[in-house]
Amino acid sequence: MEKEITALQKFINTAIEFLTNYSFQVIGALVVLVIGHFVGRWAYKFMFALCEKKKLDITLSKFLASCAKMMVLGFAVLIALGKFGITIAPFVAAIGAAAFGASMALQGPLSNYGAGLSIILGHPFVVGDTIVVTGQSGVVQEVTLSCTILTDEDGVKITIPNKHIVGEIIHNSFKYKMVENKVGISYGDDPEKAVRAVEKVLEGFPEVARTPKPHVGLQEFGDSAICIGCRYWIPTTKYFQTLSAINLAIHKAFQAAKITMPFPQREIRVISGTVPVK
Repeated sequence: MEKEITALQKFINTAIEFLTNYSFQVIGALVVLVIGHFVGRWAYKFMFALCEKKKLDITLSKFLASCAKMMVLGFAVLIALGKFGITIAPFVAAIGAAAFGASMALQGPLSNYGAGLSIILGHPFVVGDTIVVTGQSGVVQEVTLSCTILTDEDGVKITIPNKHIVGEIIHNSFKYKMVENKVGISYGDDPEKAVRAVEKVLEGFPEVARTPKPHVGLQEFGDSAICIGCRYWIPTTKYFQTLSAINLAIHKAFQAAKITMPFPQREIRVISGTVPVK
């Protein structure tokens, strides 16, 4: 029992001595960290507002604002360590050695960060654009140092590591996605009448982009029908919804105009006769 009491007394004495010698340093360090936290938040908002004023894209603005915040927090930590008389030189050396060793084991993640920095600074696309890359298509929701996040019309979240984007062919159609469609009419119908009907349908949909202008014309002569081709742009977020509505409207317009949409057909002729015998 005496040993426990002695150990407790020793602990109390050590705590009192620590508080006596370092209480002001601890309080000062905490004050510095709290101030650094609030100044970091202010630096983030200030840099983000400055980037918006300069009309930079949202991805680059967030990146620069985060860098400003991290710099402020880093200085606050260094000042707090200085309150205890701790020098940062050994830490810098240790971090450098650890980074060298970890770089060999983390080549994959590090390559993602390098590719993410290239995307953020080069901004081949920004948040809100519609891109097609590595066989994936969607609207860009967020670009981070490690990955790019897309979403499609169904709300599916697609996460692509940045190293799979840099160096690939990127199709960027911004907020719209192009529709390439064709509809067949009978050879007995007037193709100009069908073209005008399709153009009128497209004009009735405000979702269809006016620039670039929709293109409708005679695309090809099929086996069973004359194919009227149409190319137009609609919002990516409403792609299938708008496409289905336009196709239904075209069908109704052709019915109203007495334009026939033939089904595939073949004409077979049987020629009877005798085969001469040699």
